[in-house]
Amino acid sequence: MASIFGHALVAFTIGKVGNPKLNARKLSLLLIFCAVIPDADVIMFYFGFPYLHPLGHRGFTHSILFAIILAFSMKAICYRKIPYISKTGMLLFVLFMIATLSHSLLDACTNGGRGVGFFIPFDNTRYFFPWRPILVSPLGASNFFSEWGWRVIQNEVLFIGVPAIFIVLLNNFFSKKNHFPS
Repeated sequence: MASIFGHALVAFTIGKVGNPKLNARKLSLLLIFCAVIPDADVIMFYFGFPYLHPLGHRGFTHSILFAIILAFSMKAICYRKIPYISKTGMLLFVLFMIATLSHSLLDACTNGGRGVGFFIPFDNTRYFFPWRPILVSPLGASNFFSEWGWRVIQNEVLFIGVPAIFIVLLNNFFSKKNHFPS
């Protein structure tokens, strides 16, 4: 998996680019939650579920169906007064879904693990992308604060941080450009 910092940065970037003029802090925190919650599946190890079980690590909580369910739930719980059938309601749903899916997409770009179950429960196959430049992050805080964890952070600055900054700057350039009269 990518680190919690990498997942959070992607979600923050999604909020900066797609912010529908709502409370930016609230939206950013909710998007970050969506981007990191798929790794809650590691608790399944404590219940005896093996890695490759549909409920195991990088299983159902990393699936497209989970992203849709979580996005629907986040919009329903956190933005009750905004109708789904509105521009803002649909945008919120899409932002929550993309933030959740960003977790799985990053994990499929890592150099470790056993793949991501994008299509669980319909297909239990685990997938990686052909290009996997992101170093897999160590599990657990004590393991993260090590030489391995430091290498992961350096790698993520290059493969997640630099693209995130570029996307935000590009978005700011085009959004400001569109505000000037022709």
